[in-house]
Amino acid sequence: MGAKVLERFPAGAPRGSWPAEEFAAARRAAGEPATVVMDLNSDAFLVVVERQDDDGRS
Repeated sequence: MGAKVLERFPAGAPRGSWPAEEFAAARRAAGEPATVVMDLNSDAFLVVVERQDDDGRS
């Protein structure tokens, strides 16, 4: 089990701008269960989806 990174966004976005959240919301609207997580090592927000097993289960 793990996560697939769809996109990464630098944590230093302008104040009031949430590009990772906006991208994840668009993915969710398209039916993909995207989540935003923080990668402290790279100081970036990652938009991820849970990897599916080969048999289709999460």
